[in-house]
Amino acid sequence: MGNKHCRLCVSSESPPIQRKAGKDKNAYRQVSEFHGATTTRNAVSISESANPPSNLQHISDRERVEDLDETLTPSDHPKAQSIFIQKSHTENEERRKSGIVHTSPSSALKRRSSCSTIYIDDSTVSQPNIKASIKCVALAVYYHIKHPAEKEKLTPEIFDEKLHPLTKDQIPSNYSAVEPDHRHIYRFIRTLFNAAQLTAECAIVTLIYVERLLSYAEILLCPANWKRILLGAILLASKVWDDQAVWNVDYCQILQDISVESMNEMERKFLEFINFNINVPSSVYAKYYFDLRTLAENQNLLLTSECLDKERARKLEATSSSCEAKFKVTGADTLPRSLSTDHMLGYTSNSSIVLS
Repeated sequence: MGNKHCRLCVSSESPPIQRKAGKDKNAYRQVSEFHGATTTRNAVSISESANPPSNLQHISDRERVEDLDETLTPSDHPKAQSIFIQKSHTENEERRKSGIVHTSPSSALKRRSSCSTIYIDDSTVSQPNIKASIKCVALAVYYHIKHPAEKEKLTPEIFDEKLHPLTKDQIPSNYSAVEPDHRHIYRFIRTLFNAAQLTAECAIVTLIYVERLLSYAEILLCPANWKRILLGAILLASKVWDDQAVWNVDYCQILQDISVESMNEMERKFLEFINFNINVPSSVYAKYYFDLRTLAENQNLLLTSECLDKERARKLEATSSSCEAKFKVTGADTLPRSLSTDHMLGYTSNSSIVLS
């Protein structure tokens, strides 16, 4: 990138570099052997001039969004639909065909805002509500188990609970045939998060790693392996996201019947299956957050909403004022804003909310 002279090896079948009319003919100097009819050389030497030509395309211009591969996995690309959303649509379609109307008792208990009372959701993309996030992730895992994809066929032994049990309790003979309820999955995740004191963001990153594992390695998430797969995803998410990560030995204290060697081996295999790709772009994280909220709304899950009292109103106003002041300093010159009628009339009014 920063070298003044560079050498580029291209195939003999590659077309020569085209120059637009009106540009400097000496911008590029190609070796004459490249065009010789009798030569079979497979490489040419290209020397870059001291002043780079103005018609050189930037990499951002060559990699357009519409030219991206459509087969990119949802856990890597922000515009690809999440897998659990697709499977939830399959569940809704089956219910529609069977004539079953899904109604949750929580939908009738949902609190609505009125003229005197305002209920706001305290969950944001930067600070999600941990209880609601775990509920949504558990429901997404439930759909993965209930509606496996056609390409999801592999069941590695490292995740098999029969071969690598998490507890010393006897495992039922039909353990691989009975699908767990989403409440059972929620209790398993909640136990780990409460004991390890993990954040709500880790729950979302956990789901991203699970879907990345299913996409990369084409692994089947089934009743026999969902616990160990979730444990491996939670283990990686806590190490990647939290500043003070939970060590493997700490999980052995939570699950007292599992050894550190087994945890280490499971972590190594998990990383191998996802090609050691633990990167989670902010756009992908935001997509999964909003997809989980969409799933909660479609399934009538009761999201946490609190009454806007005076103390919360003051905090909300302070946060809004801080963001507005930051915008005036950094973004006033770049982002145009429309003027209100207050400036046109020549006076400034102070708006306030009176809460009784």
